[in-house]
Amino acid sequence: MRTEPIAGPSGALVPVARTHHWGRTLSAVAALAIFGWLLFLIVVNPRLDWGAVTTYVFNERILAGVWVTIELSVLATVLGLVLGVLIAVMRLAHNPVLTWLATLYIWFFRGTPVLVQLIFWYNLAFLFPALVIKIPFTSIGLMWDTNALMTGFTAAMLGLGLNLAAYFAETVRAGIQAVDQGQTEAAYALGMTPAKRMRVIVLPQALRIIIPPTGNEFISMLKTTSLVYVVAGHDLMTNASQIYKSNNMIMELLIVASLWYLLLTTVATFLQGRLERRFGSDAVRLVRRGGAAAKILPKVPA
Repeated sequence: MRTEPIAGPSGALVPVARTHHWGRTLSAVAALAIFGWLLFLIVVNPRLDWGAVTTYVFNERILAGVWVTIELSVLATVLGLVLGVLIAVMRLAHNPVLTWLATLYIWFFRGTPVLVQLIFWYNLAFLFPALVIKIPFTSIGLMWDTNALMTGFTAAMLGLGLNLAAYFAETVRAGIQAVDQGQTEAAYALGMTPAKRMRVIVLPQALRIIIPPTGNEFISMLKTTSLVYVVAGHDLMTNASQIYKSNNMIMELLIVASLWYLLLTTVATFLQGRLERRFGSDAVRLVRRGGAAAKILPKVPA
């Protein structure tokens, strides 16, 4: 709030009175008082063993679970991004069959809970005891035991990645459609095939729009991996739950898991901010310079 004197109509300085926002001050004090009271009740609670919290923060099984959580998040995000690009391209294709299949995929995986999908993949052996790939009408091929192949980690990666692909497909589709139509027309004028146009002209520009939201999905994925405990994926939540089932320190282990999730999401949020600043500025420069097609097309003299 500006409080220094300002010049009046006659040129003389006129003092400016400070405005007091009593309602804002009272609401802030009340919010801080409630927050402090709740925090105090948790910290001084005699039923909570803070020594156990500090002991288990760097427990070997907890650290192993943190590493598995990071692995699952990265692999599922990469799988979701790759499949999302493919499904988005199918969704925008002129082939009605591909468009229908992509729409069906997005509808199904966005419409069913992630937990249901995780349990389905983990119990795939009930439908297919063995997975077989062979040359049709011959006995030449490969076979895997589904129970041995579909471990908790594999089921988690498939369930999370395939579900994320449905959401990524919509993000990628929006990024592709945000590319100026003139870029596509310029590519056609150069005689490019649709596949080359998508690979050389459209996707490099769309990625500058797609990549920043990818950070949000990755941060969400870090927390969504907590559902993996239902398939014993040895992630952070799975290992924490196995420990508190043996020693009954439920709240302490939940606090330990929460601290690690907070740390992981904080680091990911910081990296996402840098990513958004990097690719956001690139997208602005790309638009101002006329896009990728402007670098390829020969300049027409005025």
